[in-house]
Amino acid sequence: MSVRTRRQFDEDTVVLPRVRAVPRDGIGRRAVRGFGELLITVGLVVLLFVVYEVYVTDLLSVRKQNNAEAQLNAQWDADANTVATDPQRPIRTNLVPGEAFAKMYIPALGEDYRFAVVEGTTPADLEVGPGHYRATAGPGEKGNFAVAGHRVGKGAPFNDLDLLQSCDAVVVETESMWFVYRVLPMTNEKVGWAQGKGRDPRCAGVQPLELTHGAPYANTPGQEIVLPEQGEVIDPVPNYRGELPADQMASLMTMTTCHPKFSDRQRLIVHAVLTQSYPRNPGFLPGELTGG
Repeated sequence: MSVRTRRQFDEDTVVLPRVRAVPRDGIGRRAVRGFGELLITVGLVVLLFVVYEVYVTDLLSVRKQNNAEAQLNAQWDADANTVATDPQRPIRTNLVPGEAFAKMYIPALGEDYRFAVVEGTTPADLEVGPGHYRATAGPGEKGNFAVAGHRVGKGAPFNDLDLLQSCDAVVVETESMWFVYRVLPMTNEKVGWAQGKGRDPRCAGVQPLELTHGAPYANTPGQEIVLPEQGEVIDPVPNYRGELPADQMASLMTMTTCHPKFSDRQRLIVHAVLTQSYPRNPGFLPGELTGG
């Protein structure tokens, strides 16, 4: 090769940059990357599940609750017309599983707090709204009118149940009656109740039950937290292993829900005692619902 040719070759030669070899991922690095991707996927699935449980089921339950209340109103209107045209014809008194039979109001949780109460506590029942434990007393009866409700998702009627304080009103409306229950004294309020909160006018008719109905009610506070298997909280006399004649029982309402929020590890229980009842006359509302 001549000097000229070599010079031309040198001038025309393109020198490529040196490329550093990329080391192949080892087993450990691939495992870490795969685990990270798995965590991201699981996180997205959990997030979607939470959104579904908290928001989507709420929307579905609102529709079911509205339908249940509309059907209840229609039934009550039909029965009212029946009584007006045929006073001797009995109105329906049997409770049908899955159907609404009453409404409940808790003014302390908002002026618009109102739910139709259905008969039964199956998962399908509780998707509609608060459900009545079928083996327990009915509204206004001696014993324990017990109602369950979700705390998160599915309408969450008992989302704020833990905010209730002693003497707060829980109003139950049936086809023929209004019943006013008030939350019982909390355990730490029992001593000195008459000289303390018991002096509040809202607490008229509310006392520690052991003072009015004896020792069997010594373990019935306004609020308690129990394990899921402690079903004795909805017994006719809550947390009492003995038997008591019906005429010696108080008329109670017990509300149950999961505790804490987003968990079913425990149950939050609220006990209330019947303090007032009124006939359900046209145009009448209890003072507890009118601010009177």
